Amino acid sequence: MPDPASIRRLYGRRTGHKLRIGQAALVEDLLPQLAVPETGPLDAACLFGNDRPLWLEIGFGRGEHMAAQAAANPNVGIIGAEPFLDGVVGALLEVRDRGLTNIRLHNGDALDVLDRLPDASLDRVFLLHPDPWPKARHAKRRFANPGPLAIIARVLKPGGEFRLGTDHPVYCRWAMLQMAQSPDFDWLVESPVDFQVRPDDWPQTRYEAKARRLGHEVWYFRYRRRD
Repeated sequence: MPDPASIRRLYGRRTGHKLRIGQAALVEDLLPQLAVPETGPLDAACLFGNDRPLWLEIGFGRGEHMAAQAAANPNVGIIGAEPFLDGVVGALLEVRDRGLTNIRLHNGDALDVLDRLPDASLDRVFLLHPDPWPKARHAKRRFANPGPLAIIARVLKPGGEFRLGTDHPVYCRWAMLQMAQSPDFDWLVESPVDFQVRPDDWPQTRYEAKARRLGHEVWYFRYRRRD
């Protein structure tokens, strides 16, 4: 397996504009209640107090997809990993306004969470509209690379689902190539319509909505972890 250390560096800003008073209060008061423990193995019992299906969203943006999935699947525990504080604030607002109790948040690198999960512990993983890093010299920065994909395969249960969405043609082609070369996944597709139309249980993100407004094509990929 490729060395995951080669993709440990996070690129881009981790903070944006200064938080407003209400946002800062959410970070101070609510985030500690939802934060993934900083050390130790992770499982449903330590995160949610009972045994339940676990899902992970890598880079949840402002949290709208994660929150919609949590509301629609209250029996599932969802872990969200996002390095950018602005996104975490968005997720906290979603949790507060929707009264959600089945979300846990990691304000940092998703690989730090993945490394602490047991083998075959997740039922579903989402990677939606990741930074495409479209220049060829930046290809190693893309999350859809052999190292991270092998880690995702390790933590997914046999039959578990990996969902990847993008509106960037470079990333689309790259991800298709990387996934086709992976020995761990089967592409759940029968016709082009299957990856050109968003499934009913795939809530729209703000990035997808923006892409649609700009007239971009959007692709939806579903992969099954091989037995």
